[in-house]
Amino acid sequence: MAECNKRKREEDHEDSATAVRQQDSTSISTESVDGSTSLVSGATASTNHHNDDAAHRSKKKRVDGEKAKYPDLSYMDGKLQSSIRIADLQGLLLYCFADGIAPQWISVKHSGHMRKVVVLMVPGLEIGMFDGTIPLEPGKEGAQPEPEKSNRDESTPEARKAADFEKWKQGLPLEDRSNRFNPRGLSSDRLPPPLRPMAHMFPHIWPVKAPGDNKYNKVHSPLQALLLSQLPKSKDDNGRKGARPARVEKGFTEKRTPITTFISTMEQLRENDYTLHPAFFNSDAEKSAELEARKANHQSEEDGWVDTLVPSLDAGDVPDAEIEKGSMTAGRDVLALDCEMCLTEGGQSELTRISIMRWDGEVVMDELVKPPRPVIDYLTRFSGITQEMLDPVTTTLPDIQKKLLSLLTPRAVLVGHSLNSDLTALKLTHPFIVDTGITYPHPRGPPLKCSLKWLTQKYLNKEIQKGTSGHDSVEDARAVLDLVKLKCEKGERWGTSDASNESIFRRLGRHKPRGKSSSGDGLTGAVVDWGNPERGFGAQATVSIGCSDDDAVVKGVSDTINGDVSNTAIPGAGVDFTWARLRNLEQFRGWCTRLPDANNANESTTVPAAFPEETTPTTSADDSSVSTYNPALAETVTKTVSNISQIYESLPPCTMFIVYSGTGDPREVSRLQTMHKTYREEFRGHKPWDELSVKWTDVEEQALKRACEQAREGCGFMCVK
Repeated sequence: MAECNKRKREEDHEDSATAVRQQDSTSISTESVDGSTSLVSGATASTNHHNDDAAHRSKKKRVDGEKAKYPDLSYMDGKLQSSIRIADLQGLLLYCFADGIAPQWISVKHSGHMRKVVVLMVPGLEIGMFDGTIPLEPGKEGAQPEPEKSNRDESTPEARKAADFEKWKQGLPLEDRSNRFNPRGLSSDRLPPPLRPMAHMFPHIWPVKAPGDNKYNKVHSPLQALLLSQLPKSKDDNGRKGARPARVEKGFTEKRTPITTFISTMEQLRENDYTLHPAFFNSDAEKSAELEARKANHQSEEDGWVDTLVPSLDAGDVPDAEIEKGSMTAGRDVLALDCEMCLTEGGQSELTRISIMRWDGEVVMDELVKPPRPVIDYLTRFSGITQEMLDPVTTTLPDIQKKLLSLLTPRAVLVGHSLNSDLTALKLTHPFIVDTGITYPHPRGPPLKCSLKWLTQKYLNKEIQKGTSGHDSVEDARAVLDLVKLKCEKGERWGTSDASNESIFRRLGRHKPRGKSSSGDGLTGAVVDWGNPERGFGAQATVSIGCSDDDAVVKGVSDTINGDVSNTAIPGAGVDFTWARLRNLEQFRGWCTRLPDANNANESTTVPAAFPEETTPTTSADDSSVSTYNPALAETVTKTVSNISQIYESLPPCTMFIVYSGTGDPREVSRLQTMHKTYREEFRGHKPWDELSVKWTDVEEQALKRACEQAREGCGFMCVK
């Protein structure tokens, strides 16, 4: 009852706010996709207010034989300060159906009367198709408007600042970019024929930004951005400093996992700057090449380095008969390691203390070490080591290495946090490493890493490294060991963003459909996608329908939203929320190279683009190339838009329909990332610069940043049927 009253107050507030806006203004200007403007009567540019829709709108006041306050989406021309995000689309859905807060970028009138929501992802759609940058009819090559070209050239904040500075030096007025984030009006007479049906469904095209990280040149999943939601904050989190305690979705299942599952692969060790143990290399040629690389990098035996006595990776295997059932150690000898370092002459970081702890908590080594060079900074505030502590010490690094070689047998697993720095200080390699910096990944992905202090606070609810007296290596080793034990107890998903987020279907399921008994089931949802969605995001949905093509997706959406007597999994009146994806256009344009295998539910197949378009290299800020008309692309877009129209026509009244592309063109990002990966592999292999097959300079780095920014620029559409 309280929730109903709250919703009614929100609707009354929306109604009164709309009335005030209508009294205060008579018309607003909305930008069209071709750069022109159109006047829309009233204070709002409603996403349902078409010129020929007024009569139809009045007839919709009665739905299913009963009078209803019809839901409506309205946009105020307030010059948005940034693009809306895919997370904002999710927020709109949660506001209408669940516990989300009212969005600031759009007005929702009578949201309580929204009956169903359909979200359709259509990768391959781009704003460039609507403004002429990507021609979809003959004779339109190079007809793109100048403002849009400017946006493409100045794709990064740095480029826009540089352009503004050049204009300022010349005394020219700066470009007004205040409208670049606003939705643009759609008009069928200004659109190419393949896209004209879109104007009959949607009055605007919205710039929608995909999640990503421009600093590290990443584009994150547009599926996760909409289908996974952050767990609601608890009351205890308010005012709390530091990391919040870990919370997982209610459907999370603990799975006891042996520690061997978390041993880092050779690729993971390379990516995290570990010096590799010879056991990783099988042939004499590989071992010889690695030895030469280590000599060049001053990491060989002549430089004081030692390798543990492990002849091969198979030497660490333990027979099943010796492994206790359910054992997390899997018969291995687990040792937690932490070291403290100081700075010596020449700026070298050298070992001053080493602590090692067994799985049962026994401290098997805790020794101070005398550096071979004079110390110039004890780093006491970090290491806790002082001159007085080291003065009487006679133990040297070779003494410690000798003890470690007897301690680290082939069955030993070394665990620690960012162990590459500790092993570098020890001048030692070992093949079996569990690094909590890898097993507990940073929420924003590599190369970022969480600190041990943060992980301990979040997952163990403990405080370490307090005060100004420095770290305690025994305390840090124990914290690492506890984190590894917890990971083994909870399973591989523990400590990842997958476990700390919640499926949107589960979140919707906690809320009851409006107008129904509170004792009934919660809101229902469906996923309709190519392949077998029940193995992914569809696992938490009420209904999951796998498809082999876009035509099957269209039928699946209609069945889930309206009900299908032949499918008993679908509720009789259909589900409340459906997410679906059309992929023919994505496949045609080469945006996706792998698709579900129709003959094998657990495999995917490589699929070449039907018509591989050329990507525009972003190696300079000057993008003078022009897309050419491709009749096959126009035909594919026509078919895709027809499928969108069929879905729209199948929707019942009071259904919110959202279409989003997910991302912009990702191919240039993929090309440059492949280049960078090749460069890193060759560079880490100590290949001479002149022999590198790929050179990676600031030119390529800036090109990748521009490509990443452009790939995050997607588009979206929304309306209420």
